[in-house]
Amino acid sequence: MASIQDEIKQEITANDVVLFMKGTPQFPMCGFSGQVTQILDHLGVPFKGINVLENEELRNGIKVFANWPTIPQLYVKGEFVGGCDIVREMFQSGELASHLSDAGVACAPKG
Repeated sequence: MASIQDEIKQEITANDVVLFMKGTPQFPMCGFSGQVTQILDHLGVPFKGINVLENEELRNGIKVFANWPTIPQLYVKGEFVGGCDIVREMFQSGELASHLSDAGVACAPKG
């Protein structure tokens, strides 16, 4: 049986952009997860949202995996980008769109 760490690694390897979050992209269960979802939606970035509230082992395991204490956590092409504050700052400075583009992830900003 695969460990939770193996499952996390599989998800971030199989998907270009993964957001470990509380709730789902359609129904975020915390404000921070909602903010990151809105940012990704605004940038037109397709991503996989993984609800950590459905699995306590995953909720704790993702914190260990990235050595990062909070959720949400954004991964791009297998690389940990950061949590809500970092993603928001990167978005505001334009760095997030550049990072996604440099990683080969298509962005189609809305409006």
